[in-house]
Amino acid sequence: MDRIALILVIVGALNWLLVGLFSFDLVATIFGGQQSFLSRIVYSLVGLAGIYSMSLLFRDRSRI
Repeated sequence: MDRIALILVIVGALNWLLVGLFSFDLVATIFGGQQSFLSRIVYSLVGLAGIYSMSLLFRDRSRI
């Protein structure tokens, strides 16, 4: 689960990098616009992965 969350967080971070530097939303381009159902699913999964990844801050270091 940690790796899936990390991959989704990286996808989100790279997408925001592209938005910030080039005003280019890769997720929206691939899935048919920001309001498309698939884009909204990807955005939601990235957000949930970010929330899940916050738990990594509070884990015991010996488990990571």
